[in-house]
Amino acid sequence: MIKIFFTGLIALSVVAGCKNKEASKDSARQAKKETASENKAPARTILFFGNSLTAGYGLEPDEAFPALIQHRIDSLGLNYTTVNAGVSGETSSGGKGRIDWILKTPVDVFVLELGANDGLRGIPVTETRKNLQAIIDRVKTKYPQAKLVLAGMQVPPNMGAKYSTDFRTVYTELAKDNNMSLVPFLLEGVGGVRSLNQQDAIHPNVEGAKIVANNVWKILEEVLN
Repeated sequence: MIKIFFTGLIALSVVAGCKNKEASKDSARQAKKETASENKAPARTILFFGNSLTAGYGLEPDEAFPALIQHRIDSLGLNYTTVNAGVSGETSSGGKGRIDWILKTPVDVFVLELGANDGLRGIPVTETRKNLQAIIDRVKTKYPQAKLVLAGMQVPPNMGAKYSTDFRTVYTELAKDNNMSLVPFLLEGVGGVRSLNQQDAIHPNVEGAKIVANNVWKILEEVLN
């Protein structure tokens, strides 16, 4: 009986020891995860500031081009979070009016996509340029280390050859003057293509948004690396 009793104690000790070792391993693994989480730098913010093209008019939120870029970023394991600050119908003047409120959000990369509605309304190019420059200036003042990207836009030829040329030139000049990365034309490969736009022939559909996202990513990828 005594021999059996001691044998049982030994067996229990071995089992208890194994459990303690496993518990220790679990604790070590958990501590390692917590340490890694604590040491990981906070995600940097990419702010997309624009109109309905950024907002994703007529699309689901995860179909708008900023969301598609977030998917690309996640697939590459990059430590960035996108913020969609697009408002349908926004003009450059409207953007200037709300930029200070938007900049309450920390910004590491600022993508400016405004002006298309100015062009469709025939607003003087000088006014659009002035408003866009004001937005850029406020971003620079609030976040001087932020990287800046400008999405170029164009207007239909029926607005007149001079207006169309002057409008397009605004973006190249602003990008150059402010050391911004430029997406030459946001809607490249999409604008005017019926199968890639919604019924209004202005806003990209799901497939069109994918192309827009690629247009932006070609430039943004260089900014993030």
